[in-house]
Amino acid sequence: MTSVTSDRAENGQPSVATAQPPIPDRFFRDMVSSMRNGVIAIARDGTVAVLNEVACRALNIPVRPSNLGGHYTDVLQSAPEIVRILSTAFESDHLPNRAELRLKSTGRVIGYTLSLIRNDEQETTGAALFFKDLTRVEQLEERERLRDRLAALGEMAAAIAHEVKNPLAGIEVMAGLLRRRLANQADAQSMLNDIINEAKMANAIVLEVLEFVRPIRLQVEQVALDRVIHDALYMADSLVSRGQTRVLLEVSPDLPAIEGDPHQLRQLFTNLLSNAYEALNGAGTVTLSAYHVPVDAHDPLSTTPTIVVDISDDGPGVPEDLRDRIFSPFFTTKPRGSGLGLAIVRKIIDAHDGRISVSALPTGGARFRVVLPVAGLPDRTKIPLTPDAGAPGGPRRR
Repeated sequence: MTSVTSDRAENGQPSVATAQPPIPDRFFRDMVSSMRNGVIAIARDGTVAVLNEVACRALNIPVRPSNLGGHYTDVLQSAPEIVRILSTAFESDHLPNRAELRLKSTGRVIGYTLSLIRNDEQETTGAALFFKDLTRVEQLEERERLRDRLAALGEMAAAIAHEVKNPLAGIEVMAGLLRRRLANQADAQSMLNDIINEAKMANAIVLEVLEFVRPIRLQVEQVALDRVIHDALYMADSLVSRGQTRVLLEVSPDLPAIEGDPHQLRQLFTNLLSNAYEALNGAGTVTLSAYHVPVDAHDPLSTTPTIVVDISDDGPGVPEDLRDRIFSPFFTTKPRGSGLGLAIVRKIIDAHDGRISVSALPTGGARFRVVLPVAGLPDRTKIPLTPDAGAPGGPRRR
């Protein structure tokens, strides 16, 4: 690439144009490799001409020189969604602009724009895909949607709480009085005991719903997470009988303190451990590990040091089609569950600006991974979303 400048002589007439030295190709290679967005460019024959490091890491592709020059179907075989997009580049008249896609291999959400590359004669010589990792934006928006749902649910729960609690209290009291009068009738005693127990359970569910929809007010302090984990082990043992279930504890001795609410964090890990005990039904092994993860400069989601806590078991696991639903309020697979245990877990984690995920283990069972930031907590009263936090080329379309 050359540039031409024109200087005027003393008589006002332009002098002979002088050509500046061309910008070296190295500059453009460095520009692409330094971009914070993923860039993939292919030639007309499908040869990969550009594949920067951000794209490789986002798509779980090894960074190696041999990527350039190979056919895109071979280089990008671990990202079939990207292969499918590029395969339409030279066939479609309307290329996607600011579209979004979830990658199955990594679970990340990307916003992308596909463009054709043309030469001076307007001949198509290739195609370029620009994309940005929107996973963090997606998580923040999901939290905002959850808050809206909880706000509506809270209004409903508050309105019906007294209407439901008062009859339940009356049923329990009257059944207790009747039980005293029929003390010598064994059959009546059994039925009345069932009535009282069911009324107590219904009342407990009402209280649990009210507690769930109430906004979390964190009492933030410096928290030693290893102490919280040990406390949660004792609390889970008092709530659920684990029988012969073994618990393996693998907590790193150099865990840094985090800023959080120790009571809420204790409830979070107690709920997860109780779920694991119930899934194992008195057998098997639960493994709880905790370790520190520094900032990863190559991971767009890694902006602060974190502590990762894994709670794994060798039980039946969580079916893949249920993994996105188990954190929803009132969803349960238990015959007598309220469906709020894991929803409360997620609510506490969101309040601490953390993340939770569930996956299957190769040997069977489930692994719940909790990621909590070490740094201070942001203002949780409002989730900031930058106006241009979308796909390359502009804000996200609704």
